[in-house]
Amino acid sequence: MNAALRIGTTGFGLIAVCYGFARFAFGLFLPEIDNDLSLGPTLSGIISGGSFFGYCIAIVASATLTERFGARAVAVCASLVAAIGMAGIAAAPNAVWLAGAVLLAGSSTGLASPPMAAAVTAAVKRHQQNITNTTINAGTSAGIALSGPIALLVAGQWRLAFGGFALVALLMAFVARISLPRTDDTPSSPQKLPPITDDVVRLIIAAFLMGAASTALWSFGGQLANLHMGWKINDIGMLWVAIGSAGIFGAFAGAFVARFGLNRTHWMFLGLMSVGILAVGMTGATPFTTLLGGALFGASYVMLTGVYLIWGVAASPNRPAMGLMIGFLMIAVGQTAGAPVFGILMDAFGPDHAVMVFIVLGLAAGGASIRRKLVAAG
Repeated sequence: MNAALRIGTTGFGLIAVCYGFARFAFGLFLPEIDNDLSLGPTLSGIISGGSFFGYCIAIVASATLTERFGARAVAVCASLVAAIGMAGIAAAPNAVWLAGAVLLAGSSTGLASPPMAAAVTAAVKRHQQNITNTTINAGTSAGIALSGPIALLVAGQWRLAFGGFALVALLMAFVARISLPRTDDTPSSPQKLPPITDDVVRLIIAAFLMGAASTALWSFGGQLANLHMGWKINDIGMLWVAIGSAGIFGAFAGAFVARFGLNRTHWMFLGLMSVGILAVGMTGATPFTTLLGGALFGASYVMLTGVYLIWGVAASPNRPAMGLMIGFLMIAVGQTAGAPVFGILMDAFGPDHAVMVFIVLGLAAGGASIRRKLVAAG
């Protein structure tokens, strides 16, 4: 098996477990968790924000640790942290325990991405790197798409689901251990962040705003469907299938950037993401508009994360793990801020006002654009 296929397949699975199960499946099961633990919108938003906050801390540490210890060690650690966090969610007796477990599970996603970027840079031929990176990134969608049928299979038993997810994460740790390169030739004592150029500043702004906007569905998509149509966990599971299945489209981010350029691709999918949020979140939503909106959102979100991945690596070509870290960190900082704010707005003014504010945030991200001329590899 060549390096691109081996690393791409392993990375796809790792990202599916850490992002799809450990981070975003929480929104799928949130209505059931809320019923059992009596959380409410504001507390739900704060706990959801904790997942993204854990990501923020972990991705900074991960980029440094990857440069110091290599891709394999950090990727294995990500899987183990996901397993422990999801086991904690499964066992949570109250909101405080749940918040800590959600934070830990969410931190696994921050650990997972930088080592994969470093492994690709170290072992994959240059002309295959963008496609390999964006294929790995699309693993998020596979995890999300699988979590929907799992919710149906376990009939909304969120503790059972997260226990099963934890076992899969343990298996993924073993796969990463035998499949990924150590990348020991990376710098042994990383010193500083990459230079904060104009393109990096623009990436920070765009990724923050897009991340904040995305929490309208990642954290509250299930709640909105429940509120507008009375959907329960089985129905909401279908929304997650739509989001995840369409998100596989994000594997083509590298090809889109090569064909249309980064800025056009960025604008196009910010617009489609906003349409998706509107279709799911506004009063009058129907099952058809909800599933269609979920598909638009899923495809757009993963495509946009692929855009920011390419943007970050292009802005810091000599330190790809750090370049990826900046973009993905700012997505998560936006999500950390966005989830509690959406919950507060929803409590105070109702869902329609909250949805419209967050659509505006997402579109505002298009005001930032990269100045550097990108030559997107394959």
